[in-house]
Amino acid sequence: MNRTDRLLAIVLELQGKGKLRAEDLAATFEISKRTIYRDIQALSESGVPLVAVPGQGYALVEGYFLPPLSFTTDEATMLLLGSDFMAQSFDAQYRAAAQSASRKIEGVLKAQVRDEARYLRENIRFVASNSPEERGSGETLAQLRRAIIERATVRFHYYPRYREGNQPPTSREADPHALSYVGGAIYLTAYDHTRQAMRNFRLDRIDNLTLLPKRFTRRGDSRLERPRLEERNIIVRVLFDHEVARWAQEGRSFFTINEEQTPDGLLVTLAVRQESEVLGWLLNWGRHVRVLEPQSLQRMLVEEAEAIAQNYHD
Repeated sequence: MNRTDRLLAIVLELQGKGKLRAEDLAATFEISKRTIYRDIQALSESGVPLVAVPGQGYALVEGYFLPPLSFTTDEATMLLLGSDFMAQSFDAQYRAAAQSASRKIEGVLKAQVRDEARYLRENIRFVASNSPEERGSGETLAQLRRAIIERATVRFHYYPRYREGNQPPTSREADPHALSYVGGAIYLTAYDHTRQAMRNFRLDRIDNLTLLPKRFTRRGDSRLERPRLEERNIIVRVLFDHEVARWAQEGRSFFTINEEQTPDGLLVTLAVRQESEVLGWLLNWGRHVRVLEPQSLQRMLVEEAEAIAQNYHD
């Protein structure tokens, strides 16, 4: 980046973030603080109204604004999501260009639009059309993106992974806050009206999604979170033999809370809400894993193995 581009970028950075220290600017542009001091002086001499606040950094005089562009929240969000996707998909040179473009876009947004676009940018994962994650749930994903942007409450049927017998799906009303990509699946983080708490919903288990006319106010932290430990009060201990210990660590369960190497193999401790949550994962390891406790899970594995064997009897 040449000096002229950097001077403009510094103004946009200050315009977008309000107040920054010399070390913050130096880290952003990967230059020394001494160079930042010289750039600030050059900007002041050229007529840019800068103020220095001791201990807090530099800021533009209130009311100073570069007005070449005016974006709506939707336009800014699409541009910022697009620049994020480009930054993730190309090499370092183009990644730097995409990040620079993001700073310029953020810099010319009005504060309210910038805050809204920043929230959406941080809470909506961009998933390319026809990607493996989107196939089969593309319409649902598009509707949920729209609901997050419009702050619209949604209603849907949800198929929990572990149900008793032929229990039907549950009907939920929820306020969607974020979309995240974790472990090969897309999750919706939303405030569940029935549970009166933030919950995570896997997208491919959502059906019959409808956007309701109700609008909601966003809550504080909307990041995808693991279930709290106090909600997982069943402790499971399993032993993997040496043959698969390395691979068991590589493919560890979401519910793992501790791993310990022992002379007999890898001892894994898990915390679950119900034993069935790890039944499928344990079956993946076949004869190479042994459940030490609880006995109820041992019986479930035996019954499942017998049912599998029955499928091959004439």
